[in-house]
Amino acid sequence: MNVQVHAKDLTLQANAKAHIEAAIESFTKYSLDITSVNVHVQAEKKGVSIEFEIRIAHAEPVIINQTDDNLDAAIDLAIDRATKALRRLHDKIISHKAGSVKDLETLDA
Repeated sequence: MNVQVHAKDLTLQANAKAHIEAAIESFTKYSLDITSVNVHVQAEKKGVSIEFEIRIAHAEPVIINQTDDNLDAAIDLAIDRATKALRRLHDKIISHKAGSVKDLETLDA
């Protein structure tokens, strides 16, 4: 998995970068074939904007944009939204592979 963290118009502290990288490592628990993760952090007029671009093999990329006044709050909200999106994609793939209702056997009373 290729991970890139870019910061524009601000400097990321070591703890913020470590927090982002730890969250990206936790994305592997969904057993999706994540090929690359690009994180763009940018200072804006009112706060900070963060974007997660998660590329998954054989699926559309997951792109999360989050803006907040506080950098740590923006990172946490973006991580929560990315986790939710990956969990839903994982559930969709797993339930799609499950058998259909037609495959169930009928019970004779």
